[in-house]
Parts: sequence; C-alpha cells; structure tokens
Amino acid sequence: MERKEEGLKALGAKTANRMDYAPEVLEAFENRHPGNDYWVRFNCPEFTSLCPITGQPDFAEIRISYIPDKRMVESKSLKLYILSFRNHGDFHEDCVNTIMKDLIALMDPRYIEVTGFFTPRGGISIHPYANYGRPGTKYEELAWKRLSERE
Repeated sequence: MERKEEGLKALGAKTANRMDYAPEVLEAFENRHPGNDYWVRFNCPEFTSLCPITGQPDFAEIRISYIPDKRMVESKSLKLYILSFRNHGDFHEDCVNTIMKDLIALMDPRYIEVTGFFTPRGGISIHPYANYGRPGTKYEELAWKRLSERE
C-alpha cells in the first residue's frame, strides 16, 4: 500500500507550524511488520514548552521509544506535534505524560516510553519518565521492569 493511500496529510506537503498544543496533527500509518517485535526510537532535542506559573520557556530533549503493533506514528506529524508545545504551559512531568498518552491514543502500541531531559532551572534539572505496556501481556511486565529499574 502506498503511503498516500493511508491518508497521510503532512508527509510531503508544505505545512504550517501550530502555535498551540495540537494533538490532532499526529498521523499514523500501517505497520508493515506487525508480526515482529522491534523498537522505534525518536530523539527530539529541540523540545520547548512554557512554565505554567511563570511563562518562562523550558527546554528539553524528549526521547520516545516504542514497540509498534498495527500502527506507527508518522515522523513529520510527530515533529509538528512536538513543535505545538512551544507556547503550551505545562509542568515537565505533564508534558511527558501527555505525549505518551497522545501516542497511545494514536497508535495503541504494544509498549511505549517517553523521557524528558529538561535543562536546569534554578540549578535543578528534571528528567521525568513515563511508560506503558499493554495490559495483560508481556509488555505490561516489561513496563514494570523498566520502570522499577530506573534510577
């Protein structure tokens, strides 16, 4: 199946960056290898959001890793989605959990984890981590194992 037949709109098209949180820009396509367990990893080193209290910018590298099932996130739509946080006011932990939940809603992956490496503010850096494994499967066990082994 050609990617255009999958209804992808952002891929190959001229697009405007959203200036507000926009989960609706996320697009998914069919996983051509649903019988395989494999990792898909994204590094997003230029993530920015706003502190919901002060309005000051926060900077981070967001790392997303997942084991797909039937659907996968299209990378240009992910880039547009990540950019939509630029003027969004939320705490670091909320940003990481929101990204994870939006990607779960889009793809229903077997397993996913999102980590934010936020730059220091006031001498303290925050690195929130959130993960999810499909309930009742070995991926739920993987989620608990990876979470419990975090330092």
